[in-house]
Amino acid sequence: MRNSEIAAILEEVADLLELKGVAFKPNAYRKAARNIREMKQELETYRKKEDLRAIPGVGEAIAKKVEEILDTGSLRYLDELKEELPAGLLQLMEVPDIGPKTAMRLYKELRITNLHELKAAATSHQIRDLKGFGDKSEERVLQGIALLERRSGRMLLGYAYPIAERLRTHVQGAARLKLISLGGSLRRMKETIGDIDLLAGSDDAGRVMDAFASYQDVEEVLERGPTKSVVRLKDGTQVDLRVVKEVEYGAALQYFTGNKEHNVELRSMANDKGMKLNEYGLFRKDNNQVVAREREEDIYRELGLRIMPPELRENRGEIQASIKGLLPKLVEMEDVKGDFHVHSLASDGAATIEEIAYAAKRKGYEYVGITDHSQSLGVANGLSVERLRGNMDIARNIMERVDGVKVLIGAEVEILEDGGLDYPDKVLKELDYVIGAVHSKFKMSEAEMTNRLLAAFSNEHMTILAHPTGRVLEQRGPYLFDKERVFQAAKEGGICLELNAYVERLDLSDLDCIKAKELGARVAIGTDAHSLSQLDYMLYGVATARRGWLEPKDVLNCLPLSELVDILSR
Repeated sequence: MRNSEIAAILEEVADLLELKGVAFKPNAYRKAARNIREMKQELETYRKKEDLRAIPGVGEAIAKKVEEILDTGSLRYLDELKEELPAGLLQLMEVPDIGPKTAMRLYKELRITNLHELKAAATSHQIRDLKGFGDKSEERVLQGIALLERRSGRMLLGYAYPIAERLRTHVQGAARLKLISLGGSLRRMKETIGDIDLLAGSDDAGRVMDAFASYQDVEEVLERGPTKSVVRLKDGTQVDLRVVKEVEYGAALQYFTGNKEHNVELRSMANDKGMKLNEYGLFRKDNNQVVAREREEDIYRELGLRIMPPELRENRGEIQASIKGLLPKLVEMEDVKGDFHVHSLASDGAATIEEIAYAAKRKGYEYVGITDHSQSLGVANGLSVERLRGNMDIARNIMERVDGVKVLIGAEVEILEDGGLDYPDKVLKELDYVIGAVHSKFKMSEAEMTNRLLAAFSNEHMTILAHPTGRVLEQRGPYLFDKERVFQAAKEGGICLELNAYVERLDLSDLDCIKAKELGARVAIGTDAHSLSQLDYMLYGVATARRGWLEPKDVLNCLPLSELVDILSR
């Protein structure tokens, strides 16, 4: 079994234990599941050389259960838990705002056991009559169900991209290709995508199709033709591959990258110039002569445009900017000098500060920030003042041993309901920087949340606002606040807005990055990494920043250490 499958079983155990009201154990199973999911080596291979208990979060009890899963493909303990509760209750917990306690109440008081029954109960106004509920609660339940229905078939960028890259690399090598690329919304690095699209340029399409179908994770070939094949992978992901002639590759890549509106605008421009544009090339209308097709940039040039990065091809002004020569020089991975948001073993992370420092050094970073949770966030093992100061001492000692990377000592500090911060000012003053974060009371009114954030900004130690809208992709929408006021206040107060690169967040969104840039607020990209492998999430943060038109000058962690230290000291 794959690590992801084992982790899914442990996560289901955690969900069922939460439904039963069991304390502590669910978090232990979730931590073990997260660390197993993030391992680069498959557990079946790992256990031949190492003790499973060496994995962070995997104690003796969980190690025995993992052994059972590896040996039998199932877990008797999970089966026993399932027998105690209706299976559909787990579906209820997928609805935003419905946790285990609420799910059990709905089951006990209304005998609701699945999403269908929940929707029927909310539509017939049965939920509002429960104690502690009301009209707004019932409305939020219906909104949450609608969110689940809308997200059906969508996949997060951070899940789709590595799957697509592994498959692209396989096909490229097996078919000895020079021309192959991701396509569609995945090439534009949208936060969610439907099916994965690949495009190859080859005059031997059969060889490419053979390589595609031979990939080890292909479960079923759904379609195979002379120019298009479709497969379903073992994890259920559908992948479409198109193969065009090498001379048509540039035109096809352009056609299958830009969104519909972008491509319509280009076709209109071609028409105005007496040409026609399609997936096979750019042609003169009068004699059908080929104008351009081998390279994308040739097509854009013939239309009087500079080629724009794929991330911008959303018809949000990129064509006009190209005409005027005003396309931004977008931030790139090579511009990033460090990561501001990383959790260590001290709170809910899986690596020590020393391991994080060495990992940052291997990435070529000049600095990395340790930002464990503050004391009020008990669910994430938040640090008391004493433990925080102990963490500071550890970080200082590590800096003496690890050359070439500066360990910044920060904290992800709770923004309390009244806008206060979760540590006293005298403690905040000892930190290199402070990331303020909202993890509670998401249902405050727009005015209340706005005032809460502005109050936090009034603290002189506040440096960065973490995941500013609070959204969790495909699970929870953003909380309400006046973005214009808050972003403007951030600019005036010298506070950065985080672009949280964690794959389930990507918060700020691309559109919010555009707004931040327009208002002059600086952005700080942080991975919110809870394991060393999650430091790689920086890729998705940079991709979202690029979609948001951000340049290196707009991003705090594009500054070299010498300039950063000066800014933090102010």
